[in-house]
Amino acid sequence: MKVLVTGANGFVGSAIVRELQERGHETVGLVRSKEAAEQLEKAGARAIRGSIEREDLLRDAAKEMDAVVHTAFFHKFSQAGFSAKTRILLGGSPGNISARFMGEAVGAEGRAIRALGAGLTRKSGKIVIAIPTMTLKAGAVGEESDAGDPGSVGGGRVASERTLFELAGRGLSASLVRLPPIVYGTGDRGGLLPSLIRIARSKNEASYIGDGMNRWAAVHRSDAAKLFALAVEQGESGSRFHAVAESGLPFKQIADSIGRNTGKPVRSLQPAQAGAYFGWLSSFAAADNPVSSEQTREQMGWKPEERSLSEEMEQGDYFKS
Repeated sequence: MKVLVTGANGFVGSAIVRELQERGHETVGLVRSKEAAEQLEKAGARAIRGSIEREDLLRDAAKEMDAVVHTAFFHKFSQAGFSAKTRILLGGSPGNISARFMGEAVGAEGRAIRALGAGLTRKSGKIVIAIPTMTLKAGAVGEESDAGDPGSVGGGRVASERTLFELAGRGLSASLVRLPPIVYGTGDRGGLLPSLIRIARSKNEASYIGDGMNRWAAVHRSDAAKLFALAVEQGESGSRFHAVAESGLPFKQIADSIGRNTGKPVRSLQPAQAGAYFGWLSSFAAADNPVSSEQTREQMGWKPEERSLSEEMEQGDYFKS
């Protein structure tokens, strides 16, 4: 198959490109920079330079493909285009900048999904998108059959899930893979785990909120990439798959490991203290997000094989300076 991967130089996207290539698929990657394009082409994939805001580019690229894996998302202000940046900065009260940024990011994602879907052939084309498990209702173990909850900490991106399934309703093969808050592995620099490590170092302590028993799921990026490839090859339209190897690690356990490996003390925070410590991460650090992947494993024959998060934190490169 000929597969387009957006965000192909990202931590997850690059692993998906490699997995698809190893399975014999012809892979094309959408990347933003010249350097990323050169790196992708050295890895044996064709590169297309552009942003997910270029709907015409996405539509035309998808026309040449059998399938699309969409992982790109604006996680940083610098990734947005000029018009979006202007709306974020000048569109209202400075106190609402974060909300405007998320609105622009989700809006761009929705338009990108529609453009990619418009380019794919209805009879044989496939689209698979990445969505965070933090879009699921907090507190309950998330199942594949659960629709995203707009009231969740990641609820803004439920709009993208709905956009995807609108395409499925119109006859396109469309499915999603939910990714947990911790997708780990060698080379992780921009994910939530390295963010927590940087915070611990800057604050001179590793912290959790309350008793720290709120749960986060986790998966190694190589295992996640295998599930994306399976979704491309055999996933049924309208499906939700969970790339979850560990369904719910207590946040305190993660903080304890960070403290042990950085030599920082570990302590509990009151909810009112979380914002000062975690900053933009505070709502995520407080979220209880246990997630099951039993249905995914049974339906897709997916079996995580990489080392666990605790093993990765002890043996990997997360704490190397």
